Parts: sequence; C-alpha cells; structure tokens
Amino acid sequence: METRILLTGGTGFFGRALLRYFLASGMSHETNICVLTRDPQRFQSAHPHLASSNQISFLQVDILNRESLPWDQNFTHVLHAATDSTIGPLLTPLDRFHQILAGTLNILDLAVSCGARRFLLTSSGGIYGPQPVDLEAIPEDWLGSPPLDDPLTAYSQAKRAAEHLCNLYRDHHKLEVMIARCFAFVGQDMPLDAHFAIGNFIRDAIYGEHITVSGDGTALRTYLDQRDLAHWLWMLLLHGNDGETYNVGSDRVISIADLASLVRDLLSPSKSVKILGEAPCQPNRNRYVPNISKIQRLHGLTVSVTLPQSILETATAHVRP
Repeated sequence: METRILLTGGTGFFGRALLRYFLASGMSHETNICVLTRDPQRFQSAHPHLASSNQISFLQVDILNRESLPWDQNFTHVLHAATDSTIGPLLTPLDRFHQILAGTLNILDLAVSCGARRFLLTSSGGIYGPQPVDLEAIPEDWLGSPPLDDPLTAYSQAKRAAEHLCNLYRDHHKLEVMIARCFAFVGQDMPLDAHFAIGNFIRDAIYGEHITVSGDGTALRTYLDQRDLAHWLWMLLLHGNDGETYNVGSDRVISIADLASLVRDLLSPSKSVKILGEAPCQPNRNRYVPNISKIQRLHGLTVSVTLPQSILETATAHVRP
C-alpha cells in the first residue's frame, strides 16, 4: 500500500533534515512526500539535491490560508513541523501565538479531510516552563508550565495549546496522534546569525575576533544532531505509539561557557572566549535538559552523533565555497 506523507515545515531546519534523511535512507519507493511551502521555486533552486527525487513533490501553500490547502488530495500520514523558529522572535507575541495555533488547526482539519491515519506534531520542550533546580532532566509527565501572564511565553503557550488541540482531534476524529517535544539541536542547516547560541559561537569562531557569550555562561543545555533529529521524527511518525508524547533531544549536558570553549577549541584555538555577563551571587541554574529514557525504552532510539562531530560538520557546511 502506498504511503503518502504530507510534510509542513519541509523547507526549514527540521524539514531539510527530514528530506535529507528520507533520500539517504532508501525508504520504500511506495512512499511519497508532499511538501507544503510558500515558495517552492526558491527552495528548489537553493536545494536542488533535496528537490530532484520523484518521490518528493512541492505545493505552494500558506498553511494560514485555508483556501490554499490541498483539500482534494489524499494522505496517509501528516508530519506538522511548520513553526519558523528563526523569524519567530521578530513577530509580536500575539502574532506568534496565532501563527502556531491557527496553522495547527488548519493542518489537523486537512489531515481529517484527506483521510490521514497518523499525525505527528513537533512541539517544544518550552511547554514545561522553567526547569526546577533540583530536576536534573524533564520527563514527559512533568506538570510544569510557563507563566500565563508573561507575553514572552507565547511560543510555549501556543505549543501547549496545539498539543491539546491534537488530542481533541484524536478523541473526536479517532486520528492517531503522536507529539514530539523538541529541545535544542545543531547541524549543517543551523543559521549562524539567528538567536541560537551554538550557531553564534560557530559564527564567531569562523569570522569573529573572539567568541562572545552574552550571558554568564552558567546555563545548561543539550544539543541533538540534525541527523538524529530526523531519524527520531521519522520513527515516531511511522512507528510511534498512538496518543504518546516523546521528548526529542540529547541527554548530554554542557554549560554555555563550556560550549563556547568547545567550539573555540575545535574551530579556532587561538581565539579567546569573552563572557559578558556576571554570575549571580546565588546562581539559579538555568537548565533545559530532557529526560529521553522513554523514547530510548519504547523505540530504541539513541544519540548517535557526538557534539564535537556536529560542531565540526556544521562549521564545514558554512565555509564551503
């Protein structure tokens, strides 16, 4: 039976990793992907190696415009990864919330209309809110949440609402739903000029006089390589358990200061690391660390690419002629 996959966000950081993995993995020739994008020609011109397969097609669609959606087509699976985390911070909190929730609602309606059986939402670890100091890694059943009175939490609040919306559709329409709560990542498609610390450090190592840490460097993070991300998401879409939520990220913790030093040591050992912020007298560790034991236990997924390897390959991708 033919598998027809609808992919939103197929031209962004997640999407390019998913398409690259799909082409490299030799998935069944009875599997086809339809990518929804606002500008197919631009993507095809910029990434012809990802757009040349006859198993991948592109439709010019704005997921916020219901009239542009392909209501007349049939799909078996939907992977909804359309949230622009690069330009997102440039939107107002209200626009950000609307973009995420309205887009998810439209794609859920499309999934039901086109007869899809399975739906994977890429959510965010941000839905847990601030990680307590005494919680080493956040499990999926952690009941924390971001404060409702802070407009700057609009992204996380919208992801929480999108998750609930997916579960409402699962209950009402019997759609099989899986949710991937995604944390922090690195890879060849990582923008170096956005608000991602690891991308900024790689940029500084390649082009700057020194590597700048804007905070005090004590925040703790983990980074999963783009290739592991793609592998995990494909596995969840095709084999994840209906109704389950999974953390997607690495469990290998590093401080931002140590990350900056690691990038320096790997890419430009002669440069210095400058930490601009001062450490507080009573530091409250800013942790963003997932517990990934569930996805490891249920699906055998592991972190296969090391952080140094990811950093080196990301840098190489950005200095190609």
